[in-house]
Amino acid sequence: MNWSIKLFRVKNIDVRVHTTFVLILIWAAYRWSVSTGEGWMGAIFGIVATLLLFVSVTLHEFGHSLQALKFNIPVHDITLMPMGGLARIEEMPKDPGKEFRIAIAGPLVNFIIAGVLFGIGLLLNTRAIISLDELYSSMGQVSWSGLLAYLTMTNLLMGLFNLIPAYPMDGGRILRASLAKKLGHSKATSIAVNVGQSLALLFGLWGFMSGSYTLVLIAIFVWMGAGQEGKDTVVKNVLSEMKISQAMTREPQILRANDSLSKAIDLTLSTSQSDFPVTEWGSNQVVGLLCEKDLLKGLQTHDQTTPVREVMRTTFPTAMPEQPLLDAHKNMAKGKIRAMPVVDDESNIVGLLTITDINEAYRLLSFEQKSKQQA
Repeated sequence: MNWSIKLFRVKNIDVRVHTTFVLILIWAAYRWSVSTGEGWMGAIFGIVATLLLFVSVTLHEFGHSLQALKFNIPVHDITLMPMGGLARIEEMPKDPGKEFRIAIAGPLVNFIIAGVLFGIGLLLNTRAIISLDELYSSMGQVSWSGLLAYLTMTNLLMGLFNLIPAYPMDGGRILRASLAKKLGHSKATSIAVNVGQSLALLFGLWGFMSGSYTLVLIAIFVWMGAGQEGKDTVVKNVLSEMKISQAMTREPQILRANDSLSKAIDLTLSTSQSDFPVTEWGSNQVVGLLCEKDLLKGLQTHDQTTPVREVMRTTFPTAMPEQPLLDAHKNMAKGKIRAMPVVDDESNIVGLLTITDINEAYRLLSFEQKSKQQA
């Protein structure tokens, strides 16, 4: 993730902290300093308490991540931000049972931490842990018992809050997984999105009325996140029904490895194509891919007589005509490319699939499905 710094790596998962994280530390120092009346001591205590709280946030995200790894789902990284943590899991599984276990793992970690801290308090005979009244009143105290009370309560509340069925929060994913067992993934997602956005409106209204800007920000996050997840699900469902052969450009313009960059410029200007499969003379086997950004970058350090092979990329994903269009879309996103050569069993070029082709196919199939539903 941009604007983040790597802290450490566990199980091939990078734990990163966003540069804006310092804002929550500044806010914590000010809040604890003022609310406790302890000045610098309160500020330092607030920073320590907040850092320990984010240890719990990190463990929460590892709960999700380790469960995903158990199902062989890649996890790219965990990033800590002022509003919490984010584990970038490559894709949530459609299997309701797997999604349920991944989603609930995070809150369960918080409940376990709260239970352990509560047990430590009992062993130490800490008054802050003896009753809820004592626990709540001790949360703002600059003391070991106050710190223990604060971390116990915040972990308990974090676990409970994340179980609210406001998709895409953990509770919303648990709701979708539970509904998907009977209604199917698409219908369950639609219901979870509607519930999530309805709760977001309530969060926002409550936040405005109570003056809680944090709650308003959470409402905005839930509303936008639910809407985006809903759109992504629709796109995935549509693309999974199509084959690459239905969307690809047949007989695309190709370049030979010995062609000059000037020819690539001419083809870019004279056709609607800006990314080109590259083959050797006398062969249709794809040996390279020249993307528009490769051409522009190459022209900064080479003249126009330079052969294409000098600037083309030789490592790139390819696809076959009968593969699902959704698979190609994922591979293009992963490879950060806008075009992908389509080849046969012997790597001979049979077409080119571009982002424009995918978008056009999606629009056409979506329109066709809506027309059938209205009829």
